[in-house]
Order: sequence, then C-alpha cells, then structure tokens
Amino acid sequence: MANQILLLTTVLAMTCSLVVAFEPSPLQDFCVADATSSGLVNGLPCLDSKLATAEHFFFSGLHIPGNTSNPVGGKVTPVNVAQIPGLNTLGISLARIDYAPMGVIPPHTHPRATEILTVLEGSLDVGFVTSNPDNKLISKVLNKGDAFVFPVGLVHYQKNVGTGMAISLSSLSSQNPGVNTIANAVFGSNPAIPEDVLAKSFQVDKSVIRDLQAKF
Repeated sequence: MANQILLLTTVLAMTCSLVVAFEPSPLQDFCVADATSSGLVNGLPCLDSKLATAEHFFFSGLHIPGNTSNPVGGKVTPVNVAQIPGLNTLGISLARIDYAPMGVIPPHTHPRATEILTVLEGSLDVGFVTSNPDNKLISKVLNKGDAFVFPVGLVHYQKNVGTGMAISLSSLSSQNPGVNTIANAVFGSNPAIPEDVLAKSFQVDKSVIRDLQAKF
C-alpha cells in the first residue's frame, strides 16, 4: 500500500508539473494588462476590472500600409498585448504584414505561438523547417485567399513573389508570441557570440563572420 501511495503521489506531482507548464485558462472574464504595475508574474498583472474601458480592447490602424522601405522590404504591424491590453491572458494576437516586390520576412521563430497566415493581396512563397535531424523545408506559393500554418517554435519565412505589393494577416496563439529573427539573434546578439564559435559553426573564415556581424 505504501508503494502504491508513493507511486500515485509521484504521478500526481508529474501531472501538476506538466499542467503548470502551459498557459492556464482565464479565471475571470478578462485581465486587462496593467502596464503601470511593478508586480512580476508570467505575463502582465491585471488592472482592476472596474477600471476597464472599451479602449483597453481596441486597436485602430490595420488598414494603414506598413513602411516597407527597409533592407528586407517587409514590415510587420503587430496587434498583441502591447497594443491591446485586453488581450492579456486570452492567448491570441494578430499581425498585418506588408511586402514590397521581392520583399521578405526573414527566417524567424515565434517561441510561444503557432501562426496561421492568410494572404490578402499578392502572392507569397512561404515555408518552415522541421527540427533536427531532418531539417525538412515545407514550403508553398500562396495566392490571395490562401492560408498556411507555421507550427510553434519552428523557423519560417515569407517572400513576395508577385509583381506588386503583397499583404497578409496572421493570427497567433498567444497574446505575446515573441519573435526571434535568426540572423539578428546569431549575428547581432549583445554581447556578440564569439567569432570562433560562429566561424566553426558555419564552417567559414572569421572575416566572413565579422562582415555579417557588422550588418546587424
């Protein structure tokens, strides 16, 4: 009996540890993010619900084209908990993405969210890469009205392959999905990753690494 109780306790402890690793369901109607609070929680503290207004659940601007005059020719307009405090704890967000001709959204990951992208205008080449050891590229050319899913945490990209501007709208399964652009993380970290580590990892000369780091 003692062994059975010990086993049950162990299983329950493991189950609890698994449960708390995921974002829990809201325990109230909403939890408007209180950016002025000094509290430290996994997410953002709640504003007193009596102080909530429509403005806490509102964003205006998705109709405005993003400025694609940058080196990659792409611009993301995020709509997450930073823009709509009422999204706090609700596990959802949006992003409008504009692409100049041949513009790209460079390879990146969202550490906390799966993304579903819908093309509103133009044509996009999109794809994601599976994890080691296969590293398989799964890609497709999308046209207006098409949708594509990027699984959580996997490296993915978008490229405008049409002759004009392109627009897409993404929904993400977190109010704070995060973004980690691969090139910026590897070559633009602060402090910098040592040159010899990157040179050996990419099997190139250190001068190549220095040139890449200078760009980020």
